[in-house]
Amino acid sequence: MEVSPYGPQSLWAQGDIVTRAVALLLISMSIASWHVMLTKALDLLRMRKSAEAARRDFWTVADLEGALATLGHDNPFAALARAGRTALFHHQQHRGYLHEQLAVSDWITLGLRQSIDEAAARLQAGMAVLASVGSTAPFVGLFGTVWGIYHALVSIGTTGQSSIDKVAGPVGEALIMTALGLAVAIPATFGYNALVRGNKSTLARLNKFGFDLHALFVTGARAAAYQVNELPLSVAPSPR
Repeated sequence: MEVSPYGPQSLWAQGDIVTRAVALLLISMSIASWHVMLTKALDLLRMRKSAEAARRDFWTVADLEGALATLGHDNPFAALARAGRTALFHHQQHRGYLHEQLAVSDWITLGLRQSIDEAAARLQAGMAVLASVGSTAPFVGLFGTVWGIYHALVSIGTTGQSSIDKVAGPVGEALIMTALGLAVAIPATFGYNALVRGNKSTLARLNKFGFDLHALFVTGARAAAYQVNELPLSVAPSPR
C-alpha cells in the first residue's frame, strides 16, 4: 500500500525534532486523558451500584453489621457508614472526655463530613489532567502548525519554488498538528464535563445517605419515612 505524501507518516518522516516532540506530546496527552476518562467512568459506575445498595439494601437489614455488609468495601458509601459508626462508638466509650465537651450529634457530623470530604477528593483525582489537556492541547497543536509553516516558508524561500505542489505538502503536514491538537482536546473536554456531572450526582447521593446516617446514629431511626420493606436498624456496638 502506497503511503500518502501528505499524511501523518510523511509528517513524521520529514519533521524535525521539534515537530516530532510536539506530536509525541499530543499523543501522550491523549493517552493520559483517555486513561483518566475510562478509569473514572468505571469508578462512577461502581459508585452508582453502591449508591443503589445504600438506598435500597442498607435499610432492609435489622442490625448495623449486616447493613454494612450490603455496601461492600472500597466505596465511599461503605466508608461513610463505617465512619459514622466509629464516631458513635468512640463518643460512647469516651463519655468522660467528650460528653461534656461535644454533643454526640456534632461529633458524628464531624466524622461523616470528613468521610464525605475524602470521597470528594477521591472523585476529583485525575480531573486536573482532563482540564489541562482540554485547555492546552489546541495550543500545543497550533504551535506545531506554526513551526511547520515556518519551515515550509523557509524551504520555499531557499529553493525559490512556490508552486502549489511544492507548498501543499509542507503546509498540509503542518495543519495536521492543529487537527491532532483538536482531536486530543475535544474528547478530554467532553469527558471532563461528563465526569463533573457524574461526580456531582454521586456527592449528592452521598450527602443524602450521610444525612440519613446522622439521624440513625443520633436518634436511632432514619430521617426519611420508612419504606414498606425497611426495618429499624440497631446501632448498638457488637460484642467483643
